Amino acid sequence: MSNSIEQVTEPWQMENGNVKVLSKEKHGRTAHNISASSLRKKSDIDLASKVRCSVLKKFFGNVQEVLFGTKLCILLPFVPLAIFAEWYGFDRPWVFALSLLGLTMLAERISFLTEQIAFYTGPTVGGLLNATCGNATELIIAILALWQDKVDVVKYSLLGSILSNLLLVLGTSLFCGGLVNLHKEQNYDRKQADVNSALLLLALLCHALPLMFRYAGDAAAYSPKATLQLSRASSIIMLIAYMAYIFFQLCTHSKLFAAQEEEQDDDIAGSEETPVIGFWSGFVWLVGMTILIALLSEYVVGTIEEASESWGISVSFISIILLPIVGNAAEHAGAVIFAFKNKLDITLGVALGSATQIAMFVVPASVLFGWVLGIDMDLDFSLLETGSLALSIIVTAFTLQDGTSHYMKGLILLLCYIVIGACFFVSSGTTTDHQQNNIHLGIRSSTKGIFRA
Repeated sequence: MSNSIEQVTEPWQMENGNVKVLSKEKHGRTAHNISASSLRKKSDIDLASKVRCSVLKKFFGNVQEVLFGTKLCILLPFVPLAIFAEWYGFDRPWVFALSLLGLTMLAERISFLTEQIAFYTGPTVGGLLNATCGNATELIIAILALWQDKVDVVKYSLLGSILSNLLLVLGTSLFCGGLVNLHKEQNYDRKQADVNSALLLLALLCHALPLMFRYAGDAAAYSPKATLQLSRASSIIMLIAYMAYIFFQLCTHSKLFAAQEEEQDDDIAGSEETPVIGFWSGFVWLVGMTILIALLSEYVVGTIEEASESWGISVSFISIILLPIVGNAAEHAGAVIFAFKNKLDITLGVALGSATQIAMFVVPASVLFGWVLGIDMDLDFSLLETGSLALSIIVTAFTLQDGTSHYMKGLILLLCYIVIGACFFVSSGTTTDHQQNNIHLGIRSSTKGIFRA
């Protein structure tokens, strides 16, 4: 028998004593899964195989694969350290930093577990699972922040995730990939980029309309309730568009998104043939990892203000810049690695796909979840945040319009991210709605005075 079959028949990879024969069909792998695969390593199964008890052998085998089957296992100690620091009342900035580092590994493990479950559920269900869990950390942080009525943290963190994927991740990948492949032609499939760019522009329209609605017409007649209703209606439209995108990706035009898997390395392609843990084991581990992510996310949300005061950095800068960089470090590293290998389709699938998922799924889901909780979460970001989002999407769309890449494109995206980061670093990010309304009234009054003159 082949090595792959032997691997499946290990005791800890069996469910209820039976070995499930799996076909080699596509099982819903996305660019996120492929990217995360570059950070995984083969586990040493000798230790688990020496255990005589079959139950313990299965348990230790799963522990070996789930906890130590990644190059990020060096970050594993930060998870219990964060819980220990919170339990024994350490300074809040320490709890924030330890929790953030612990989330880095857990986010990558969620991608691994969803991929393992997708082996058993088939390509459609697996694709849906990946589409909903691809940015589970951002979604959980948003839900917990809304639960604590921290709407600004939700807006800042989600905006930062979009900016980070479009400018930092994509810019670093194109820049480094362009330098490494200086004398090679770098091409990618424009079809995926066009679809994601169109969805991002739709998201931008839904974000810009509430802001324009606030600044249009008579300021005295402005109603925050009307803006909230517009945001909720726009969120429903965005979710409908995202579901259509998932149907487009998994059913009608799946070849556009599956073509990138044909160019994988042999070790990654080989790891795709068979799962390393069983379905129910993967499900239990997925639930456990989700609980840990929720716990550490609660620590992050609860300590972000104290960390801001202790470090002398605004909450907006921490939420927009630091949270996305550290929280998605594993995914970002995978995108850069594949850019080194001149496989830009995977890199674009990670960066644009993640930005699209946040903009079209996580953001509107947060608005509707706030609606359920009775919290006024809307799409009316401030002028600075909306302007940064608009320019980032436009610059990225123009950068990817010709289907070729070089290091200069990546450098431009990186410089855009640095400028935006500097802007939020010097900005306090504490402008209240009352102050914004006063600014709005002042602009309107000044405009009328100019026309009268």
